[in-house]
Amino acid sequence: MKKYKNDPSLYFDYRDVKTLQRYIDAYGRIEPMSKTGLSAKQQRQLAVAIKRARHIALLPFVAN
Repeated sequence: MKKYKNDPSLYFDYRDVKTLQRYIDAYGRIEPMSKTGLSAKQQRQLAVAIKRARHIALLPFVAN
């Protein structure tokens, strides 16, 4: 996975499902910071975007 730690312009949108799916594993869990390479602030923004997308049914809560 590409490391984005030095990219301050990176923004996660809950409607961009393709991008969010890159950060979810086969079981539907959010990948940890050690695997994504994001900063703490970016990881929090990612988690919020994924949780919002799950809540409005753009992403599944668990994988099949």
